Amino acid sequence: MAAGEVPGRAAKTQRREGPYHLITALDDPRTRVPVPERRYIARSGDGQHTVLLSLPLSGSDPRPFLTEADASRYLLGPCALPATALAGPDEPAWCSRPYLPALPLPTALAVHGGPLPERTVRALGVALAETLAVVHGQGLTFAGVSPAAVLLAADGPRLSCFGAVRAAAPDGASRSGLPGLEPGSLPPEQASGGRPQPLGDVYALGATLAYAATGYTTPERDELPAAFRAVIARCLSRDPGNRPQPAELIDALGGDTGTESRATAHGRLPGRVIAALAHQSAAVLMAEIPHEAAPASPADPIPHSN
Repeated sequence: MAAGEVPGRAAKTQRREGPYHLITALDDPRTRVPVPERRYIARSGDGQHTVLLSLPLSGSDPRPFLTEADASRYLLGPCALPATALAGPDEPAWCSRPYLPALPLPTALAVHGGPLPERTVRALGVALAETLAVVHGQGLTFAGVSPAAVLLAADGPRLSCFGAVRAAAPDGASRSGLPGLEPGSLPPEQASGGRPQPLGDVYALGATLAYAATGYTTPERDELPAAFRAVIARCLSRDPGNRPQPAELIDALGGDTGTESRATAHGRLPGRVIAALAHQSAAVLMAEIPHEAAPASPADPIPHSN
């Protein structure tokens, strides 16, 4: 199966979660990159709304997942992907966002056949750093940046999995080796149980950009492209005080990309990734689900109390 393909078998199972019928999984397990939640492309029973649907990992406590999903509704920033609807108090946990054709970063590397071009990585870093700058300006820590959290779309990246580190384990408890947390992008202070702080997001972004450029979150320094080797190395400092602020990262990576928010648009995505996005979009449009005469519409957010 080609990366980005929507398998027909997924639509035929007609599995349902909350008010949605699942079309296909968003993530390709063959990439073997940890994902902190189960993610699907799904459609409402009336066929009017297609969404990105997230569920907590099997066997995990759903309460932190819902808490972070609820908090994500207030996220700002050019690449933020806030939840727009979530499960009610008496439902199994889920949250959703409007669907747009998108590939998780690990899938994009698989489709492309290896690390992304330097100009794409540079533009990706600018766009994500801009978003972190806005999130930090809101007084928030994202605490979930990782390769799987980055979704590449035709008009630029989106940053998902808000609060994944907080949801995995409370402050004071070791998070090392927990399901769903990619070890190379987990800041060392958070792995040992420290409260997530903004400079931890910078560490995670550095690891994610290293992954985009090399296929590894912890490459050797000389494996990184020379143009941004130094700034990524600073991001990956074990001492948070030595890491750059997002604004510094934007300046260091900006180069000829400028600082446009949708920085991977306008030809900066590789051709095979663009083709996979088009294939996914077409397959989702063609997917069939059971028709329901009078479903409850999920168009409006479902309030959730912490």
